[in-house]
Amino acid sequence: MAASTEEVPKGKRVTRSVLPPQLSGGPHGLGDPDDKSLRKVEETIMIPAKMKEKAKKEKCQEEIIAFGKCSKEQGFMMPFKCRGQAKILEKCLTAWYENEEFQKQCKEEYLEERTFYRATGIKKKLRRKDAML
Repeated sequence: MAASTEEVPKGKRVTRSVLPPQLSGGPHGLGDPDDKSLRKVEETIMIPAKMKEKAKKEKCQEEIIAFGKCSKEQGFMMPFKCRGQAKILEKCLTAWYENEEFQKQCKEEYLEERTFYRATGIKKKLRRKDAML
């Protein structure tokens, strides 16, 4: 490996990273807050997980309540007795997962949260706790 030819003033520390600048730059070293590009893991895991959470909490609430009620009432027979509610819930969730507008909305929300985190270093869960106090 060749030595760096850059002159570093005495007493100054130079931070180097193997990560590209958009992933290691920014005010807290968490990435560039203005970068809107997505990594593969964000596209395939993070955004679909956000979609699933949002669909369950906001879009298919009635179906989840009906399935939960049936599950409580049936106990061990739930897999056989609650098939109808399970299919209705699955159809609702699938419809929202395939909705392009919903996908775009979740992607934008994810990018806003990531931008805030990269700019401040405060994660979403910690922000919620601070707001409650």
